[in-house]
Amino acid sequence: MLMDAVRRFARGLRDEGSAFAHLPLPPTLPASLGCDAVGVPARHGFRLMGRLPSTGCVFADTDWWWWIVPAGSDLELDWPRPALYVSGTRVPAAHPRLIHWPDAPTPYTPPIPFYLMICQLAGTTPTWDARPQAEIPVRQHG
Repeated sequence: MLMDAVRRFARGLRDEGSAFAHLPLPPTLPASLGCDAVGVPARHGFRLMGRLPSTGCVFADTDWWWWIVPAGSDLELDWPRPALYVSGTRVPAAHPRLIHWPDAPTPYTPPIPFYLMICQLAGTTPTWDARPQAEIPVRQHG
């Protein structure tokens, strides 16, 4: 029970009575990269969608808008508040409905432009895990 409370707190979910819903992707759109969801408060939805160069499936309820991104789009990225990154498509929402059909033949919103727009919205500098990369040996021509 304590671990459940810790998980809810860590994910930034609302109170214990929060409803969860599955975002049903259209069966005609291949989701071969897996799916995660990024939510933003509804008051930012139209502004974000209008400025993205390409938009995948977008779901909305009265409080949140949810964009579908490829699974793992949180790797090495720190999605700032007010965004809420959710692994998978089970989100804290009451009755989300599909409000935008993708521009492309996949359900995905490109995560990097979306991440940059979220950072701009939050007034934060984009950050990612800057792990040192292994040195690549340089071949000497002799």
